Amino acid sequence: MTAPAGHPLARLSAAEIDSARTLFQKHDLLTPTTRFALLALEEPTKDAVLAWRTGDPLDRRVRATLLDVATGQVRAVVASVTREEIDQVTEVDTAVDGQPPILLDEFIAVDEIVKADPEWRAAIERRGITDFDLVRPCPLSAGSYDIEGERGRRLLRVLSFVANRPEDHCWAHPIDGVVAYVDLIEKQVIQLIDSALLPVPAEEGNYDDPVFTGPPRESLKALEITQPDGPSFQVDGDEVTWEGWKFRIGFDPREGLVLHQLSIQDRPLVYRASIAEMVVPYADPSPVRFWQNYFDAGEYLLGQQANSLVLGCDCLGEIRYFDAVLADGDGNPREVSNAICLHEEDFGVLWKHSDLFTEAAETRRQRRLVISYWATVGNYDYGFFWYLYLDGTVEMEVKATGVVFTSSYAQESDYATEIAPGLGAPYHQHLFSARLDMMLDGVGNAVDELDVRRLPVGEANPYGNAFTRTATRLTRESEAARSADNSVGRVWRISNPGRTNRLGQPVAYVLRPEGQPALLADETSSIARRAAFATKHLWVTRQHADERYPAGENVNQHPGGAGLPAFVADDESIDGEDIVLWHTFGSTHFPRVEDWPVMPVDRCGFALRPAGFFDRNPTLDVPATTAKHCH
Repeated sequence: MTAPAGHPLARLSAAEIDSARTLFQKHDLLTPTTRFALLALEEPTKDAVLAWRTGDPLDRRVRATLLDVATGQVRAVVASVTREEIDQVTEVDTAVDGQPPILLDEFIAVDEIVKADPEWRAAIERRGITDFDLVRPCPLSAGSYDIEGERGRRLLRVLSFVANRPEDHCWAHPIDGVVAYVDLIEKQVIQLIDSALLPVPAEEGNYDDPVFTGPPRESLKALEITQPDGPSFQVDGDEVTWEGWKFRIGFDPREGLVLHQLSIQDRPLVYRASIAEMVVPYADPSPVRFWQNYFDAGEYLLGQQANSLVLGCDCLGEIRYFDAVLADGDGNPREVSNAICLHEEDFGVLWKHSDLFTEAAETRRQRRLVISYWATVGNYDYGFFWYLYLDGTVEMEVKATGVVFTSSYAQESDYATEIAPGLGAPYHQHLFSARLDMMLDGVGNAVDELDVRRLPVGEANPYGNAFTRTATRLTRESEAARSADNSVGRVWRISNPGRTNRLGQPVAYVLRPEGQPALLADETSSIARRAAFATKHLWVTRQHADERYPAGENVNQHPGGAGLPAFVADDESIDGEDIVLWHTFGSTHFPRVEDWPVMPVDRCGFALRPAGFFDRNPTLDVPATTAKHCH
């Protein structure tokens, strides 16, 4: 038995991962060809966690998805490493319920599989490429398109790139017009699409080579951030406190960074906050690219792609790092050092006024606590940043950078930008689903949709200057699949009808969406069925422990309809109930020339802001700045 954890939501330890693997082996769940597609903490129910007190017994459980890479058999397992018992084993029908996430081993195997295929080799040679050691097959999730013979097979689709030499970045040289469909269990190419003989772009894009970039500029002077008295936050294990805020840090192999039991001034706000899914749908309908739609959490496991962060590069200031311990494909613990970064940032003016009558002049500075991590998924790098502010605001910001996915550019293309001579970058979206398990001053919460309303000239508005705001209560799940609308300033107010502020108003926060486009694919498309969550900016559901992911449990090659469409089918009441908000946000990317050869950070996100949660401005006690440079 492993040493007991100190809290029901404590992150899995290396010892617990080892214990889980030993337990599975003992119960004959592992064969020489079994791989762990997923091993994660099976979190206790919300009620159980809220009832738990320090010193109470803990039952630490895990859930795993086991894939036999020789037979394709998939089993979902729930087990207790405390009791050393297997609680549940479920056989997964991959033809109906989808495939497990893609393994690192499978990405590696694809190189050997495609290069052994004579048709693929012939297609590459037709494009004038004969040195296969410099060809970089790029394995990509297959999706689900009712293509004959594909249902139930474990597949990847493979586009290819070529490097001029080992250190040359291959993204500059796509081998376009050809794609291999690979069966990972049979370990062979089952279909080759060779639709067009397109030129391979020649110009290199080596952003790390001074020959390409030119000498580094010498005009930037040193910029240092120091906190001579140390940071204002305190850390006790996974628990963080800062300026009235308190929360627990979690890290999941699929979702990445998780914030548990977020509260302010000892008042609960969000029980659990995570980015539960993201999808990257591409717009090119050509025979070799129509299937390009990636679920970076459900298919690739965002948490498993976490970077080890470097002080002074990824994070600045007085930093507290947290390591992440994850299970590899063999079920052994793997540590990602410095996976999570915690630090404070100055954020400009918090409030300010120079009074005309009293001549008082007061300024206070805003500060925020930053909890972040970075994940690299293929060509893109994503930074996930949770911000907590002194005034009670919560923000989520995603920073997208890395290298845009490339193609050969067809002149006057409707679906791509030419970013270098002959090099295209297809249009696409990055759509994220934030799962916010709400607990605003308790578990009985409600949601209103607030819209601005312009009033016509009339007896009550003779000069036409009037406008007001309407509030529409979302009472059932069927009413709560909503779209943002910036033309009416739409926000969603989350309130607790059972708690009021000193003015008798229900305490509340508002969710402010950015209101960028939701999923742009046709509503009858495969990706609209599989990523139905992304067709709306907001969904509100009753809280259920098994409703974890907006696109369902096994996203990879799932035919669609899982996740949120299934969650809302029973149309439960959400008025004054224990509710979960699912917020879709993101960007529609029409790549620019300036995005090549490496893309400056693009940002998207949302905010939760107090709206009657406090009785007045909660930052009146923030002291004036005493730094030497402020006079």
